[in-house]
Amino acid sequence: MANVLPIAKRVQILAMLVEGSSMRSISRVVGVSINTVTKLLVEAGEACLEFHDEKVVGLNSTRIQCDEIWSFCYSKEKNADAATMPDFAGDVWTWTSLDADSKLICNWFVGGRDADFANHFMSDLAARLNNRVQLTTDGHKAYLNAIDNAFENDIDYAQLVKLYGNQPTGKTTRYSLAECTGIKKTVRTGKPDEKHVSTSYVERHNLTMRMSMHRFTRLTNAFSKKFDNHCHALALYFVHYNFCRIHKSLKVSPAMAAGLTDTLRDMEWIVGLIDERAPKPNRPKTYKKRSKDQPGQ
Repeated sequence: MANVLPIAKRVQILAMLVEGSSMRSISRVVGVSINTVTKLLVEAGEACLEFHDEKVVGLNSTRIQCDEIWSFCYSKEKNADAATMPDFAGDVWTWTSLDADSKLICNWFVGGRDADFANHFMSDLAARLNNRVQLTTDGHKAYLNAIDNAFENDIDYAQLVKLYGNQPTGKTTRYSLAECTGIKKTVRTGKPDEKHVSTSYVERHNLTMRMSMHRFTRLTNAFSKKFDNHCHALALYFVHYNFCRIHKSLKVSPAMAAGLTDTLRDMEWIVGLIDERAPKPNRPKTYKKRSKDQPGQ
């Protein structure tokens, strides 16, 4: 029989992962090998990705906001040596779409920031929607063709571009952002309602991601070392955020607000998703018969 951790320990490990604890600190606190933590992360990521693809469909959203958030794996792009870097090392962008009403993460995609990744991201989003929506993005040019290809003219789409002043100078302002001096709204397709042309919710969710996943925090050595584990951590986080976490303003989970479920899930439920995918133990198909002369054991 396989050596499986008790449910309580698996719940504790997964809860610490979505609350930003490092894998080594989890192994110390829970008293398990870091390989055990990694294995559970992989299993949870695969189970959560499969569940999201199956269940977060047929959405009746009306307003969606999209954005990309930067991180990196193994090494920052500017410091990386192409000859020694593993695949997908360097800068990594996570594309997210958020329902402005239910705060549901409709879909996400991990990779580069070019047109090919934008096309995959938008095609997947379009396949999950039931009706025409109003969509807002930032001024990234890759969105333009991607949205045209995915939605054709069946969308109300606008871009919101923030205008910034000069970058602060001096040692104390090295990591400070320039002051936002204004915004520019540009209608691209259809007739979007100007008062709802906004990316505020999805940008606020970027902060939630950075606070909830230590892999996204800046100026630390907590960045992902492997691209696959980065994706597994994201899959676990998004399913937990959508189905298990009560949104402060809505008082229910985003999935409940979006009508995908009427039940608030918990981490034990995610452990159940893992167990459902585990191969079932089978009885041997054949048995070796004992000869008459062989003594009993």
